[in-house]
Amino acid sequence: MKSLAATLLIALLAGCATQGGIDKTYTAKGQGSRVRFLVLHYTVADKPASIKILTEQQVSAHYLLTDDASPTIYGLVDETRSAYHAGNSSWKGYTQLNNSSIGIEIVNAGWKDTPQGRVYAPFPQTQIDALIPLVKDIVARHGILPENVVAHSDIAPLRKQDPGPMFPWYQLAQAGLIVWPDANRVAAVRQVFDVQVPDAVWFQKKLAAHGYGVTQSGVFDQPTRTTIAAFQMKYRPANIAGEPDAETAAMLEVLTTPANAPLPPVPPAPIPEMRPVQPTQPVDPVQPVQPVQPLPPGTPTTPPTPPNTPPVA
Repeated sequence: MKSLAATLLIALLAGCATQGGIDKTYTAKGQGSRVRFLVLHYTVADKPASIKILTEQQVSAHYLLTDDASPTIYGLVDETRSAYHAGNSSWKGYTQLNNSSIGIEIVNAGWKDTPQGRVYAPFPQTQIDALIPLVKDIVARHGILPENVVAHSDIAPLRKQDPGPMFPWYQLAQAGLIVWPDANRVAAVRQVFDVQVPDAVWFQKKLAAHGYGVTQSGVFDQPTRTTIAAFQMKYRPANIAGEPDAETAAMLEVLTTPANAPLPPVPPAPIPEMRPVQPTQPVDPVQPVQPVQPLPPGTPTTPPTPPNTPPVA
Protein backbone atom coordinates (compact mmCIF):
# COMPACT_ATOMS: atom_id res chain seq x y z
CA MET A 1 0.00 0.00 0.00
CA LYS A 2 2.85 2.35 0.89
CA SER A 3 4.54 1.50 -2.41
CA LEU A 4 1.38 2.43 -4.32
CA ALA A 5 1.08 5.73 -2.48
CA ALA A 6 4.72 6.60 -3.23
CA THR A 7 4.18 5.81 -6.91
CA LEU A 8 1.13 8.05 -7.06
CA LEU A 9 3.01 10.88 -5.31
CA ILE A 10 5.87 10.66 -7.81
CA ALA A 11 3.40 10.73 -10.69
CA LEU A 12 1.64 13.75 -9.17
CA LEU A 13 4.92 15.66 -8.79
CA ALA A 14 5.92 14.82 -12.35
CA GLY A 15 2.57 16.14 -13.53
CA CYS A 16 3.19 19.43 -11.74
CA ALA A 17 6.52 19.85 -13.53
CA THR A 18 5.06 18.86 -16.88
CA GLN A 19 2.12 20.91 -18.21
CA GLY A 20 0.70 20.15 -21.61
CA GLY A 21 3.65 17.93 -22.44
CA ILE A 22 6.19 20.71 -21.62
CA ASP A 23 8.53 20.11 -18.70
CA LYS A 24 9.10 23.39 -16.81
CA THR A 25 11.47 22.05 -14.22
CA TYR A 26 14.25 24.42 -15.34
CA THR A 27 14.24 28.16 -15.89
CA ALA A 28 16.84 30.00 -17.97
CA LYS A 29 18.78 32.81 -16.33
CA GLY A 30 19.27 34.72 -19.60
CA GLN A 31 15.85 36.24 -20.22
CA GLY A 32 13.99 39.51 -19.95
CA SER A 33 10.74 41.21 -20.78
CA ARG A 34 9.82 41.78 -24.40
CA VAL A 35 8.45 45.19 -23.34
CA ARG A 36 10.83 48.13 -23.83
CA PHE A 37 8.42 51.07 -24.05
CA LEU A 38 5.37 52.51 -22.33
CA VAL A 39 3.21 54.75 -24.51
CA LEU A 40 0.60 57.19 -23.19
CA HIS A 41 -2.42 58.29 -25.26
CA TYR A 42 -5.68 60.21 -24.96
CA THR A 43 -8.90 58.79 -26.41
CA VAL A 44 -10.57 61.94 -27.84
CA ALA A 45 -13.86 60.44 -26.65
CA ASP A 46 -15.94 60.10 -23.50
CA LYS A 47 -15.90 56.99 -21.32
CA PRO A 48 -18.67 54.96 -23.06
CA ALA A 49 -17.32 55.75 -26.53
CA SER A 50 -13.76 54.98 -25.44
CA ILE A 51 -14.77 51.56 -24.10
CA LYS A 52 -16.69 50.77 -27.26
CA ILE A 53 -13.86 51.82 -29.58
CA LEU A 54 -11.14 50.00 -27.66
CA THR A 55 -13.08 46.74 -27.26
CA GLU A 56 -15.04 46.46 -30.52
CA GLN A 57 -12.67 47.89 -33.12
CA GLN A 58 -9.17 46.93 -34.25
CA VAL A 59 -7.52 49.70 -32.21
CA SER A 60 -6.81 48.61 -28.63
CA ALA A 61 -4.66 49.27 -25.57
CA HIS A 62 -3.51 47.28 -22.60
CA TYR A 63 -5.18 49.69 -20.17
CA LEU A 64 -7.92 52.30 -20.23
CA LEU A 65 -8.01 54.96 -17.50
CA THR A 66 -11.40 56.67 -17.08
CA ASP A 67 -12.11 60.26 -16.12
CA ASP A 68 -14.62 59.46 -13.35
CA ALA A 69 -14.41 61.26 -10.02
CA SER A 70 -12.85 58.01 -8.78
CA PRO A 71 -11.14 56.78 -11.97
CA THR A 72 -11.31 53.15 -13.00
CA ILE A 73 -8.45 51.32 -14.71
CA TYR A 74 -9.66 48.70 -17.17
CA GLY A 75 -7.26 45.97 -18.26
CA LEU A 76 -8.24 45.33 -21.89
CA VAL A 77 -5.27 43.38 -23.28
CA ASP A 78 -3.00 41.07 -21.33
CA GLU A 79 0.55 42.42 -21.08
CA THR A 80 1.90 39.23 -22.65
CA ARG A 81 0.04 40.08 -25.86
CA SER A 82 0.32 42.96 -28.34
CA ALA A 83 -2.24 45.75 -28.32
CA TYR A 84 -2.81 47.81 -31.46
CA HIS A 85 -2.16 51.27 -30.09
CA ALA A 86 1.15 52.52 -31.55
CA GLY A 87 0.70 52.06 -35.30
CA ASN A 88 3.48 53.21 -37.61
CA SER A 89 5.96 54.33 -34.98
CA SER A 90 9.62 54.83 -34.14
CA TRP A 91 11.71 55.55 -31.05
CA LYS A 92 15.47 55.28 -30.53
CA GLY A 93 15.86 53.24 -33.70
CA TYR A 94 13.09 50.76 -32.86
CA THR A 95 10.08 50.73 -35.20
CA GLN A 96 6.54 49.32 -35.20
CA LEU A 97 6.32 49.47 -31.42
CA ASN A 98 3.09 47.51 -30.91
CA ASN A 99 5.11 44.35 -30.24
CA SER A 100 7.52 45.95 -27.78
CA SER A 101 5.34 48.34 -25.80
CA ILE A 102 2.48 48.66 -23.36
CA GLY A 103 -0.17 51.24 -24.19
CA ILE A 104 -2.32 53.22 -21.77
CA GLU A 105 -5.31 55.12 -23.13
CA ILE A 106 -6.59 57.99 -20.97
CA VAL A 107 -10.16 59.22 -21.36
CA ASN A 108 -9.81 62.84 -22.48
CA ALA A 109 -11.61 65.02 -25.03
CA GLY A 110 -8.38 65.99 -26.79
CA TRP A 111 -8.64 69.33 -28.57
CA LYS A 112 -11.06 71.51 -30.49
CA ASP A 113 -10.52 74.53 -32.69
CA THR A 114 -12.15 77.77 -31.52
CA PRO A 115 -12.10 81.37 -32.77
CA GLN A 116 -9.37 81.94 -30.17
CA GLY A 117 -7.29 79.03 -31.47
CA ARG A 118 -6.88 75.37 -30.61
CA VAL A 119 -7.90 74.50 -27.05
CA TYR A 120 -6.81 71.28 -25.33
CA ALA A 121 -8.81 69.57 -22.58
CA PRO A 122 -7.18 69.36 -19.13
CA PHE A 123 -6.55 66.15 -17.17
CA PRO A 124 -8.20 65.96 -13.70
CA GLN A 125 -5.68 65.52 -10.91
CA THR A 126 -7.56 62.44 -9.69
CA GLN A 127 -6.84 60.85 -13.08
CA ILE A 128 -3.11 61.58 -12.80
CA ASP A 129 -3.10 60.30 -9.20
CA ALA A 130 -4.46 56.98 -10.51
CA LEU A 131 -2.10 56.90 -13.50
CA ILE A 132 1.23 57.35 -11.71
CA PRO A 133 0.98 54.17 -9.55
CA LEU A 134 -0.03 52.19 -12.65
CA VAL A 135 2.99 53.48 -14.59
CA LYS A 136 5.28 52.79 -11.63
CA ASP A 137 4.07 49.20 -11.44
CA ILE A 138 4.48 48.57 -15.17
CA VAL A 139 7.98 50.05 -15.51
CA ALA A 140 9.17 48.19 -12.40
CA ARG A 141 7.96 44.81 -13.61
CA HIS A 142 9.32 45.21 -17.14
CA GLY A 143 12.43 47.27 -16.41
CA ILE A 144 11.34 50.10 -18.71
CA LEU A 145 13.84 52.97 -18.68
CA PRO A 146 12.61 56.54 -18.00
CA GLU A 147 13.65 57.68 -21.51
CA ASN A 148 11.30 55.04 -22.91
CA VAL A 149 8.14 56.28 -21.18
CA VAL A 150 6.82 58.30 -24.09
CA ALA A 151 3.86 60.03 -25.70
CA HIS A 152 2.11 58.82 -28.81
CA SER A 153 3.25 62.13 -30.29
CA ASP A 154 6.87 61.14 -29.53
CA ILE A 155 6.75 57.89 -31.49
CA ALA A 156 4.56 59.22 -34.32
CA PRO A 157 4.94 63.04 -34.33
CA LEU A 158 3.78 63.53 -37.92
CA ARG A 159 0.48 61.75 -37.23
CA LYS A 160 -0.39 62.20 -33.57
CA GLN A 161 -0.61 64.91 -30.89
CA ASP A 162 -1.68 62.85 -27.85
CA PRO A 163 -1.66 63.14 -24.96
CA GLY A 164 -1.14 66.82 -25.84
CA PRO A 165 0.35 69.87 -24.11
CA MET A 166 -2.07 69.76 -21.15
CA PHE A 167 -0.74 66.40 -19.97
CA PRO A 168 1.35 67.02 -16.80
CA TRP A 169 4.59 65.29 -17.78
CA TYR A 170 6.46 67.12 -15.04
CA GLN A 171 4.50 65.20 -12.40
CA LEU A 172 5.76 61.96 -13.93
CA ALA A 173 9.27 63.40 -13.88
CA GLN A 174 8.93 64.22 -10.17
CA ALA A 175 7.91 60.59 -9.62
CA GLY A 176 11.10 59.46 -11.39
CA LEU A 177 9.22 57.99 -14.35
CA ILE A 178 10.58 60.10 -17.22
CA VAL A 179 13.73 62.06 -17.98
CA TRP A 180 13.59 65.82 -17.44
CA PRO A 181 16.13 68.56 -18.25
CA ASP A 182 17.78 70.18 -15.23
CA ALA A 183 16.52 73.77 -15.03
CA ASN A 184 19.87 75.24 -13.93
CA ARG A 185 21.75 73.63 -16.80
CA VAL A 186 19.07 74.74 -19.26
CA ALA A 187 19.43 78.34 -18.06
CA ALA A 188 23.21 78.20 -18.46
CA VAL A 189 23.11 76.61 -21.90
CA ARG A 190 20.43 78.98 -23.10
CA GLN A 191 22.84 81.90 -22.74
CA VAL A 192 24.93 80.23 -25.42
CA PHE A 193 22.05 79.73 -27.80
CA ASP A 194 20.67 83.20 -27.19
CA VAL A 195 23.72 84.44 -29.08
CA GLN A 196 22.84 82.29 -32.08
CA VAL A 197 20.21 79.57 -32.48
CA PRO A 198 21.63 76.35 -33.98
CA ASP A 199 20.88 75.41 -37.57
CA ALA A 200 18.62 72.66 -38.90
CA VAL A 201 21.42 70.08 -39.05
CA TRP A 202 22.06 70.53 -35.31
CA PHE A 203 18.36 70.30 -34.38
CA GLN A 204 17.79 67.18 -36.46
CA LYS A 205 20.81 65.40 -34.97
CA LYS A 206 19.75 66.29 -31.42
CA LEU A 207 16.15 65.24 -31.99
CA ALA A 208 17.37 61.90 -33.32
CA ALA A 209 19.75 61.49 -30.36
CA HIS A 210 16.83 62.07 -28.01
CA GLY A 211 14.80 59.35 -29.74
CA TYR A 212 12.73 60.84 -32.57
CA GLY A 213 12.74 59.24 -36.00
CA VAL A 214 13.34 62.54 -37.81
CA THR A 215 14.72 62.70 -41.34
CA GLN A 216 18.12 64.38 -41.55
CA SER A 217 17.18 66.74 -44.38
CA GLY A 218 19.42 69.60 -43.28
CA VAL A 219 16.62 72.17 -43.57
CA PHE A 220 13.81 73.35 -41.30
CA ASP A 221 11.14 71.56 -43.31
CA GLN A 222 7.61 70.91 -42.06
CA PRO A 223 8.35 67.41 -40.66
CA THR A 224 11.23 68.84 -38.63
CA ARG A 225 9.10 71.69 -37.25
CA THR A 226 6.29 69.25 -36.40
CA THR A 227 8.78 67.07 -34.52
CA ILE A 228 10.08 70.12 -32.65
CA ALA A 229 6.47 70.89 -31.70
CA ALA A 230 6.08 67.33 -30.34
CA PHE A 231 9.17 67.87 -28.18
CA GLN A 232 7.81 71.21 -26.99
CA MET A 233 4.43 69.67 -26.08
CA LYS A 234 6.24 67.45 -23.60
CA TYR A 235 8.91 69.77 -22.21
CA ARG A 236 7.81 73.34 -22.97
CA PRO A 237 4.01 73.36 -23.44
CA ALA A 238 3.69 77.13 -23.07
CA ASN A 239 4.80 77.54 -26.70
CA ILE A 240 4.33 74.62 -29.09
CA ALA A 241 4.60 76.48 -32.39
CA GLY A 242 7.49 74.29 -33.54
CA GLU A 243 9.89 77.19 -33.82
CA PRO A 244 13.57 76.24 -33.33
CA ASP A 245 14.24 78.77 -30.58
CA ALA A 246 17.03 79.09 -27.99
CA GLU A 247 15.03 77.58 -25.10
CA THR A 248 14.14 74.47 -27.09
CA ALA A 249 17.76 74.12 -28.20
CA ALA A 250 18.96 74.40 -24.59
CA MET A 251 16.57 71.67 -23.44
CA LEU A 252 17.66 69.36 -26.26
CA GLU A 253 21.32 69.97 -25.46
CA VAL A 254 20.82 69.15 -21.77
CA LEU A 255 18.79 66.01 -22.49
CA THR A 256 21.31 64.62 -24.98
CA THR A 257 24.59 65.29 -23.15
CA PRO A 258 25.95 63.94 -19.84
CA ALA A 259 25.24 65.98 -16.73
CA ASN A 260 28.94 66.80 -16.27
CA ALA A 261 29.51 67.78 -19.91
CA PRO A 262 30.96 71.26 -20.48
CA LEU A 263 28.81 73.98 -21.97
CA PRO A 264 28.82 74.11 -25.75
CA PRO A 265 31.11 76.80 -27.16
CA VAL A 266 29.58 80.18 -27.78
CA PRO A 267 29.12 80.52 -31.53
CA PRO A 268 30.50 83.67 -33.09
CA ALA A 269 27.96 86.39 -33.67
CA PRO A 270 26.92 86.56 -37.32
CA ILE A 271 28.85 89.16 -39.29
CA PRO A 272 26.59 91.63 -41.07
CA GLU A 273 26.73 91.35 -44.81
CA MET A 274 28.97 94.05 -46.29
CA ARG A 275 27.62 95.57 -49.44
CA PRO A 276 30.14 97.01 -51.91
CA VAL A 277 30.18 100.78 -52.03
CA GLN A 278 28.95 102.11 -55.34
CA PRO A 279 31.36 104.64 -56.95
CA THR A 280 30.02 108.14 -56.94
CA GLN A 281 29.23 109.79 -60.22
CA PRO A 282 31.34 112.88 -61.03
CA VAL A 283 29.50 116.12 -60.44
CA ASP A 284 29.23 118.52 -63.36
CA PRO A 285 30.99 121.80 -62.66
CA VAL A 286 28.72 124.64 -61.61
CA GLN A 287 28.00 126.96 -64.46
CA PRO A 288 28.77 130.59 -63.72
CA VAL A 289 25.76 132.77 -63.01
CA GLN A 290 24.82 135.00 -65.89
CA PRO A 291 24.57 138.66 -64.88
CA VAL A 292 21.05 140.10 -64.85
CA GLN A 293 20.46 142.89 -67.24
CA PRO A 294 19.27 146.03 -65.43
CA LEU A 295 15.78 147.24 -66.25
CA PRO A 296 15.37 150.52 -68.01
CA PRO A 297 14.31 153.31 -65.71
CA GLY A 298 10.55 153.53 -65.12
CA THR A 299 9.74 149.85 -66.00
CA PRO A 300 7.20 148.38 -63.49
CA THR A 301 7.86 144.92 -61.91
CA THR A 302 5.28 142.16 -60.96
CA PRO A 303 6.04 139.78 -58.02
CA PRO A 304 5.64 136.04 -58.83
CA THR A 305 2.29 134.45 -57.80
CA PRO A 306 2.66 131.46 -55.35
CA PRO A 307 1.38 128.23 -56.91
CA ASN A 308 -2.27 127.26 -56.30
CA THR A 309 -3.02 130.51 -54.52
CA PRO A 310 -5.25 133.26 -56.00
CA PRO A 311 -3.65 136.53 -56.70
CA VAL A 312 -4.23 139.24 -54.15
CA ALA A 313 -7.18 141.47 -55.18
